[in-house]
Amino acid sequence: MIPTAIPRPRSEDEIGPRQPGALYQTDTGAYEVLVLITDPGEAAQLLRRKDAQWALIVRDVLRADSEPHATGAAWTSDDRLVRPGRAPAAFVPAA
Repeated sequence: MIPTAIPRPRSEDEIGPRQPGALYQTDTGAYEVLVLITDPGEAAQLLRRKDAQWALIVRDVLRADSEPHATGAAWTSDDRLVRPGRAPAAFVPAA
């Protein structure tokens, strides 16, 4: 029997509803999404992981001394969206 490869989750599924401006809560804190990075090269460099496909820069809103930091933690069923972010602006060519 030939082992079958387990398909890698899609980046959209791992990111979940976390668009810039979104506020979400996990068991470790409540975070505001400042930046969503979907360029694999930039994400890999930021997270120091060769296989990174995306990254978020977030800030823990429950800690007054929180500094923005990068994360590649996937969205799980335990995470909770508190406030949706703004959808990416559509590209409109200049007239």
